[in-house]
Amino acid sequence: MIPVIICGGVGTKMWPLSTPALPKQFLPLIADRSLFELNWEMLRNRYQPEEIFIQTNQEQAKIIKRLVPEVVEINIFIEPESRNQGPATGLAAALLKKLGRGDEPFFLIQVDVLRNPAEKFFLSMDLAEKLATSSDQYISGGFVPTRMLKGVDFLLKGKQVGELGEAKIFEVDEFVYRNDVEKIRNNFKTGRLLVHTNHTSMTPNNLLKMFHKYRPDWYNPLTKIASGSDIRTEFQKMPKGALEEVTKKAIADRKFLVIEHPFEWTDFGTWESLDKYYADNDMSPRNGGIVEIESTNSFCYSENKMKIAIVGLNDIVVVEGNGGILVCKKDKCGHVAQIV
Repeated sequence: MIPVIICGGVGTKMWPLSTPALPKQFLPLIADRSLFELNWEMLRNRYQPEEIFIQTNQEQAKIIKRLVPEVVEINIFIEPESRNQGPATGLAAALLKKLGRGDEPFFLIQVDVLRNPAEKFFLSMDLAEKLATSSDQYISGGFVPTRMLKGVDFLLKGKQVGELGEAKIFEVDEFVYRNDVEKIRNNFKTGRLLVHTNHTSMTPNNLLKMFHKYRPDWYNPLTKIASGSDIRTEFQKMPKGALEEVTKKAIADRKFLVIEHPFEWTDFGTWESLDKYYADNDMSPRNGGIVEIESTNSFCYSENKMKIAIVGLNDIVVVEGNGGILVCKKDKCGHVAQIV
């Protein structure tokens, strides 16, 4: 199995600390370690540096080399520009095929997520590898939500078709859009509803075949890249688009399987998600002290360790750093991206 860390987002929902110059995945948010470092260290429990690939942009590649000098530079795939997750995933497959590894399964690992314990995550990777080498199905991942979540899509799992230890794999009956609130609520307690985590795992050749079927306008430039054509020239020809434009069609054609995660999945998408992680792990955010008067349940983070005082406000987020200050209600953290 070839692990590929996908590392190209800006993290605008975690302003003011996360910026294009230093996105959230490189900030020392967890015990003075960044999400990139923690994911790299997890993979190093199983893989050597030369076995791990990274896909990012030119500027973030410089940050990566500074944070983790042992990263093998030729294993860094550079996206010439941002064209969303569909073209980006296809580029990873095309560049692996170009290296002569078109029949080896790869596994996409989003950098802004932590997976614990690592042993159970590796169990999912092993199951994905077994399936990806024996079938042409699109393999992804998901987990049963314990609370209503916003900003994520869902899958309705069907019949179980395999397992490896605690990792189980299912057919997928339906893709559920994040805005289909009625269907999400109706299936929330059935045990069939999974948060779709987009843990793509296939051989590059099989993924490119799916692109050929469902998005030929992506496939044609990708085959040229795999054959050695200029990456920037061909990548610019690909229309921007979400990977769901492929996965939804694969689900409709019954060519999609989902591994139900046997591990804890924590997505650091907003300040509220970081607050929950700190609370669950008995950690405290960086600051110079908090004074709360007639206030409860606040999250306060100060890059410069300033004292923060809150009077008469509940359930708010206060973040100081990088020349800016954010104050918002916890349930409005998803709107922070509108600031940038």
